[in-house]
Amino acid sequence: MQNGLSKWKLLALIASFWVIADQVTKYLAVEHLTAAFLVARARTFPEKLGAFVSQKDLLERGLASPIPVTVTPFWQHRYTQNRGAAWGVLSGAGEQFRVPFFYLVSIAAVIFIFSYYRKLRTDQRYLQIALALVLGGAVGNAIDRLLRGYVIDFIDWHWFDPGWLRPALHWPTFNVADSGITVGLAMLFLEMLFAKKPAKAPAEPAARKA
Repeated sequence: MQNGLSKWKLLALIASFWVIADQVTKYLAVEHLTAAFLVARARTFPEKLGAFVSQKDLLERGLASPIPVTVTPFWQHRYTQNRGAAWGVLSGAGEQFRVPFFYLVSIAAVIFIFSYYRKLRTDQRYLQIALALVLGGAVGNAIDRLLRGYVIDFIDWHWFDPGWLRPALHWPTFNVADSGITVGLAMLFLEMLFAKKPAKAPAEPAARKA
């Protein structure tokens, strides 16, 4: 009984931490990369939290700063709204199709993760962590879609071309939830690729005839 509780506690701990980290960083992105709180006249934390939940379409309203915040030469923070999946897939689809579709995808992903997770042994910590990261990321982005119909992205990675001093290689803008999903899926892929298959038991010799 204790082993089962330990496994599920690990899932709850990692997934909850990732969801909270995702939503906190998105709150900070709205606070520092947009004028949403200023327009809403939100000064206290409860007022800002209410504006964070209720404010929508900040790009369309011109509230997002066009100037990114530079962290390092290859890392910037830039507020964007992704209405599609990774890399903007299906972002141009109609809202009547896109929103229900991603709701169903999120529900299916959560059901798959729980059904897979419950079959894991207590000692399979690697797979437990991988699935917990995917779950936390999926829930984090699902909260965005439920509140706004799109996902807030703000982490912008690129590699500068020394000759032109401009981004030569650019990774699609993402968020903390996306990183959890990506790392978790990469861990699952590596597990499938390098997992040791159980050795087959040697065949028993045929019984000798009397």
